[in-house]
Formats: sequence, C-alpha cells, structure tokens
Amino acid sequence: MRALLQRVTSARVSVGDEVVGRIDPSGSGIRHGLLALIGVTHTDTETTARTMAEKIWRLRILEGERSAADLSAPILVVSQFTLYADTRKGRRPSWSAAAPGPIAEPLVHLVAETLRQSGATVAGGRFGAHMEVELTNDGPVTVMLEL
Repeated sequence: MRALLQRVTSARVSVGDEVVGRIDPSGSGIRHGLLALIGVTHTDTETTARTMAEKIWRLRILEGERSAADLSAPILVVSQFTLYADTRKGRRPSWSAAAPGPIAEPLVHLVAETLRQSGATVAGGRFGAHMEVELTNDGPVTVMLEL
C-alpha cells in the first residue's frame, strides 16, 4: 500500500458538480489537515490498511512537528490507483501493480474507517469515479508512505 500525504490548508474532491469530500481546517481553528491519496496493490491486506491508517494518523508532519492525532486535524482520503504506475518501459504507464477495484475498494474504506475509529475527522472521495481534487498544499509538504 502507498499513501501520498500532502499537508494542506484546504482540500476538496468533486465528482461532476457534486462536492463529495472536503476539509477546511481553518474553519475549526486548526491550521492544517492532510490529503491522503491511497494506492492499493495485490498483496495488501486488512492489516496493511490498518497499519497505514495508524501511520497517517501519527506521522508528525503538521505544524510544530505534530501529527493529525496531536492536533485532531482533518484528513481527506482519496483512492489513487495511479500511485502504482510503472513507467520504466515505453511511454505508456502500466497499471498491473495496482489492485483491481474489488480488492482495493474495501481496503481504502478500511483506511478511512480506521482513521475515524482513531478519532480523526475523515472526508473521502468516491471510489472508481472520475474525481477533481483541489488543494492548497502548505509548505509545500508532501510525503510518500509505503508499506
């Protein structure tokens, strides 16, 4: 499993004209939140998903070297199979390392649910939909996690 985390001052994801997930940390008195793009591969399991959620929740990349857990910062979780693009050959990426929807979807949902159970305020995208993601990256701070 891979997660690309971006520290944001705001983020939202839309499908068509509908906003399906949004975070605006400043509205709650918190300066930062996290946009978590999640990629799933064939060997990932429920344990992998729970471990990734814990890592996202506790990673100290927010203001003052604090974590989302420390600040109760919101997290926007978006499925992103393209994190498993293989671009080593030719000009067309291969997606063969990305898990198919029936495997990936429940694991992305489990990441989000595990974050909620930890106390996170979690918004999410819509699995398998064409989404538009808007964000204001703060810092910029972008970190790749891989399990």
